[in-house]
Amino acid sequence: MHSELDTYDRRILALLQEDASLSSAQIAEQVGLSQSPCWRRIQRLKEEGVIRGQVTLLDRKKIGLNTQIFAEVKLNAHGRSNFTEFTEAIRGFPQVLECYVLMGAVDFLLRIVTADIEAYERFFFEKLSMVPGIQEVNSIVALSEIKSTTSLPVLR
Repeated sequence: MHSELDTYDRRILALLQEDASLSSAQIAEQVGLSQSPCWRRIQRLKEEGVIRGQVTLLDRKKIGLNTQIFAEVKLNAHGRSNFTEFTEAIRGFPQVLECYVLMGAVDFLLRIVTADIEAYERFFFEKLSMVPGIQEVNSIVALSEIKSTTSLPVLR
């Protein structure tokens, strides 16, 4: 169970989302706290699971992952009964960055990155289409990226 986030917590979270390498002293200075209380707040936010982890964000294009695909996946009736099998298979594919369960005409939305269309085609035919229970996959290639962020709107 986590406590309600106050203004200090929200400002700390906003700063950490922008630069997780900031020290607790730097954060404390920017939010108007002394270092110890600020450090304790950060630790509490970690313990409560509000802060899930700290990572380095990479530019996918600079490491050769130039193609981004959104795949809408529909399972057949048998596939729906093997939901766990499907989700475990998807979790095992490093090309799949995100997977969401949907309500509506399709069952899942996947965000996939590959080097190019040919790499996606190989992934599709050799891996994705081989997952049991898939009835249909509609692949949508993203031409360009207008906005991409990992920062949640924590400031009110």
